[in-house]
Amino acid sequence: MTDKIYPIGQLPKIGEIPELMYAATLRKNKYGEPKKAFTIEKVPVPVIGKNEVLIAVMAAGVNYDGVWAALGKPVDIIKQNQRKGYKEEYQICGSDASGIVWKIGEKVTNVKIGDEVVISCGVWNINAKDFSKSKTPMESNSSGIWGYDTNYGSFAQFSLVKDFQCYSKPKHLSWEESSAYMLTGATAYRQLMGFSPNIVSKNTPVLIWGGAGGLGSMAIQITAALKGKPIAVVSSKEKEEYCKKIGAIGTINRKKYSHWGRLPNINNEIEMNKWTISAKKILSEFQTILKDNLRPMIVFEHSGEDTIPTSVFMCGTGGMIVICGGTSGYNADVDLRYLWVKQKRLQGSHFANPSDCEGINHLVKEKKIKPMISKIYKFNEIGVAHQKLKDNKNHPGQMTIQVGSKK
Repeated sequence: MTDKIYPIGQLPKIGEIPELMYAATLRKNKYGEPKKAFTIEKVPVPVIGKNEVLIAVMAAGVNYDGVWAALGKPVDIIKQNQRKGYKEEYQICGSDASGIVWKIGEKVTNVKIGDEVVISCGVWNINAKDFSKSKTPMESNSSGIWGYDTNYGSFAQFSLVKDFQCYSKPKHLSWEESSAYMLTGATAYRQLMGFSPNIVSKNTPVLIWGGAGGLGSMAIQITAALKGKPIAVVSSKEKEEYCKKIGAIGTINRKKYSHWGRLPNINNEIEMNKWTISAKKILSEFQTILKDNLRPMIVFEHSGEDTIPTSVFMCGTGGMIVICGGTSGYNADVDLRYLWVKQKRLQGSHFANPSDCEGINHLVKEKKIKPMISKIYKFNEIGVAHQKLKDNKNHPGQMTIQVGSKK
């Protein structure tokens, strides 16, 4: 190990590990708007364990976990991780990355130094009491998200990962493209393919909220690749055109409707009727696009509070509303009558299992899915990128950060 620190965009000889690295950190006294919360500073390069890998980060994807972490609410992520045993007074976020294997622990056998990899953000403890063959890894209480539930995420020159997080990088993609699909892609893949019998097959009608975002873009492409019928909900003409370009058979502009948010009091007949009329109109638009009287059999959710009531209303009999987040809020109302009478499924989904990561990586390698990059930011613009995401001012697609790569 050398005490030299290398500028962003430069690396030492492969295998040589500097003592310090540049990282975009969060600290408790800086919590707030993302553009001010992230600070570039020098920190020690992490030390790896027996089943761990040190990655030289080439590029890093941006996602909403970084926004939540920067705000310091609803969870103080530094405090939470310190309770788990992390000693650092700072957090290094970043849950998507492409990079080069720089050092491996003595028990690592699936990768070697110099391998080009993409990183899965799913982490778990294989020694946890509930980790057994009868449970998938993401069902273990030990599971979490790298760069959020752990420290040393991808917003640094070097990052610490478990060996099972490493997947081979598609050779035809750039570092930036490779850093922008695993988190959203594997998350979307599990939502659409992980909960049998409610999986995408030929002609399955799928309603996708936020179709122009990172998750939505992947959901559209996965559904189209599997011969389903993706219909996306968006908020602008630009996003409508984008979604159609990547495979949506049609789009719905949510700004034409105003019934978003929590349900009215069910005893308020006037307000409830008003809500139902609006919900029926969006369903009618969906069916017009579909050219069929069918309802969506899978509703791809991640918005939460604003949209769950409509999702439950629209979903077809025996269908599934599958949700992986709550960007508009967590207090979502469900009219249980629609759920039980029509035997619908409200399914939670959190990131992905190894089979889902392999599934999305295969589709990308086969060029059936293309990571859609909206903008590439410099390392010192990490806060700016997250602010764009928080303010919903990002362009369609996925934002990514240059770390070790040179475009």
